[in-house]
Amino acid sequence: MERSADWMDQARGDLEHAHADLRGGFYEWACFSAQQAAEKAVKAVFQRLGREAWGRSVAGLLEELAELQAVPGELHELALELDKAYIPTRYPNAHQRGSPRRLYTRGEAERLVGYASRVLEFCEGLLAAP
Repeated sequence: MERSADWMDQARGDLEHAHADLRGGFYEWACFSAQQAAEKAVKAVFQRLGREAWGRSVAGLLEELAELQAVPGELHELALELDKAYIPTRYPNAHQRGSPRRLYTRGEAERLVGYASRVLEFCEGLLAAP
């Protein structure tokens, strides 16, 4: 069953969550939600292509997608940075000291939310194509 619309709907919801976290000062969660939004958007494209996508790495998913579809090189760099927010944003033991909520900044969150927006735009473009 093809469910790309569901995956993209959740990706958009995760991006909205990232914006809300950014406004609320929950910068670590904004970064994590941004990574989740990008991951789910790429998985939506795989759904549309009738393929199963595994893994949590946005960069890895985009590399795999590039075997099927042209992917702008700059998205790979953005994805690498998004991937760095997958675990350390949530777990204190991912850092030498301090809790994630004290270690992430507004600037980082704004940057990653922007990166996720670009990945979503790219994926929405692919999904809109005939």
